[in-house]
Amino acid sequence: MAPTYWLDLFTAETWKEFLDNGGEVSGFSPRRFETVQRMKPGDLLLCYMTRVSRWVGLLEVTGDAFYDESLIWQSQVFPSRISVKVRIALQPEFGVPVLDMRDELTVFEGLSNPNLWSGPFRASPARWKQSDGEAIVRALQDAQADPVERPLGRHARTGQLSIDAETVETAQGSVSVPVDEQPEAANNVQSDSEAQPRTHTEIQYALLKLGSDMGFDVHVARNDISQEWNGRRLADVPRTREALPKQFDPATNRIIELIDVLWLDGGAIVAAFEVESTTSIYSGLLRMSDLVSMQPNISIPLFLVAGEKRREKVIEQVNRPTFARMQPPLHQICRYISFEGLRESLDRARGLVRYLKPDWLQEVSESCELDDVVD
Repeated sequence: MAPTYWLDLFTAETWKEFLDNGGEVSGFSPRRFETVQRMKPGDLLLCYMTRVSRWVGLLEVTGDAFYDESLIWQSQVFPSRISVKVRIALQPEFGVPVLDMRDELTVFEGLSNPNLWSGPFRASPARWKQSDGEAIVRALQDAQADPVERPLGRHARTGQLSIDAETVETAQGSVSVPVDEQPEAANNVQSDSEAQPRTHTEIQYALLKLGSDMGFDVHVARNDISQEWNGRRLADVPRTREALPKQFDPATNRIIELIDVLWLDGGAIVAAFEVESTTSIYSGLLRMSDLVSMQPNISIPLFLVAGEKRREKVIEQVNRPTFARMQPPLHQICRYISFEGLRESLDRARGLVRYLKPDWLQEVSESCELDDVVD
């Protein structure tokens, strides 16, 4: 009889803690206990590491579910537990990138927006299709037999995203409301304000040139057309277009023409980027939310690009109720790219840019969705 496959999410930190504790117990949040009870001996857990988006292990269920609050993980208790044995355990550097399996996994089929693939990877345990489970097991076995090291880059931070939030009750149920950002220290304001416009223009130029080198037409925000980076005007990047496609109504086009960077393929927008180096983060988010509200069936991949230090704030703001209640929710179609990660990725891709495809953006970005359960 074929085993049942379940998704089992880890961070780099919780994967290490699991293995250091003997690799005999996998745990989940209290509200997942009913699901854990459906697991049976012989079922297989597919271990997926968030942020780096890699398969790192395969566990076999060896016993029944139980509830236990003894300490294994530092970040959370994860008391809904199941006894397991390790069948395969890979170091994250040798894990299987999920994006390398686009053509094998059904979760990548029929996406209305290329950024929507990460939805099935946000909660565990979750039952997975037999065909997907079998494909992942084969990939893990191949990685174990023939290890390939792949640098983790900027996505390799351990731990979970920590967001200050208040839970309030509404007519629609409980809502987690992020706490407002605290003002920055006064002695940092001047230096930050001087650096922000320059960094903003640097990243805009890098994205414009990248899109152009990949063979796309590009468009820079109307109010930034005269900006320069190292003596080069943004408007002078090859393949820069002044006019936008006519597929949208005038009101929508007025929003789109203010988005920091667009990649265009004929009349289609391939990707849209908002570069956020200011304190509020709100201007770019409001443009994106207005665009989605006016064009709810839009299939444009959206990307927020900001400094690594501001990652938590970016994801916090994207998940505000204002944006989370949109259809589709903004966090599902918007992904985050760090300044530092973009620079590193461009350095690694030097000389190969013309061979890149838009899917490359999925590899250098990360989901803005909050993990429901990470063990």
